[in-house]
Amino acid sequence: MVHDQKTLVDEVSGWLRVYDDGSVERTWTGPPEVKFLSEPVPPHHHFVAGVAAADVIINPISGLSVRIYLPEKNPTDPDKFPVVLHFHGGGFCITRADSFMYYHMYTKLAKSARAIVVSVYLRLAPENRLPAACDDGFEALQWLGSLSRTESHETWLDQHADFNRVFLIGDSSGGNVVHEVAARAGHVDLSPMKLSGAIPIHPGFVRSERSKSELEQPESPFLTLDMVDKFLKLALPVNCTKDHPITCPMGEAAPPLEELNLPPVLLCVAENDMIKDTEMEYYEGLKKAQKEVELLINPGMGHSFYLNKVAVDLDPNTAAQTSGLIQGISEFIQKH
Repeated sequence: MVHDQKTLVDEVSGWLRVYDDGSVERTWTGPPEVKFLSEPVPPHHHFVAGVAAADVIINPISGLSVRIYLPEKNPTDPDKFPVVLHFHGGGFCITRADSFMYYHMYTKLAKSARAIVVSVYLRLAPENRLPAACDDGFEALQWLGSLSRTESHETWLDQHADFNRVFLIGDSSGGNVVHEVAARAGHVDLSPMKLSGAIPIHPGFVRSERSKSELEQPESPFLTLDMVDKFLKLALPVNCTKDHPITCPMGEAAPPLEELNLPPVLLCVAENDMIKDTEMEYYEGLKKAQKEVELLINPGMGHSFYLNKVAVDLDPNTAAQTSGLIQGISEFIQKH
């Protein structure tokens, strides 16, 4: 009996393989010592190092679900915690809300910011091309709105969430989702919930034409030109370029930034990020549009440096920059 051999059509080094029958493999095939970063961390309803974690299905029909990180209450805490809605990165194609790299970062943030983090299991491309991830992110925000109106219920959030202070945060391609969800939220009434801020971290804002930083900055484990090109080719709607509004919100194809009703923005940028120039274009665009925007720059760091627990553990500078980033985000949340 002859088995049909499937043929590899596309590959993103270590991360992703796409076959001619439409199937996709996401098993890590790069250096084994960093495989743990993409491994899932199971939920634990008891507090581990001051944080508990639960997975909740928010749409029984589609199966859309979220991972909730709840910090353990301190005597000095207010009655309710702000809520940080998180969109994971991975070029819209890889990683999950329960990947170890996010677990190790967002448990720290929940503790530091004294906030509940709700991380969305976004649908991945190429099986679900954009705007699927943004639709999921916006649906999760609307779900939080339904909780604030007590139209639906989730025990931890019902008991502990301050829906007057909801923030969006996202890493890399998750930063693109932050902008898109914030822009959509500006057109709808979410009350009594209030969207208090948006925090894109190293967002995947690019243009069709390579920027100076793409050509000059070193590639990093979390970002190579090959990854940028291939992930976006697999994620964007068929026949769309990187000038698409989701990947280039400061470009001509996108709605003018002036016309958007955005919450205060904290844009986090790494000095050595390959896509820093286009991120800074977004920053300048927001300033020109007279939006409330702050900039947090980590000197000497590359794209998504804080997700690499190996570097955070072994390099004191990466550890210090990660602490600085978490502190800056925590201060922004406390201020708004």
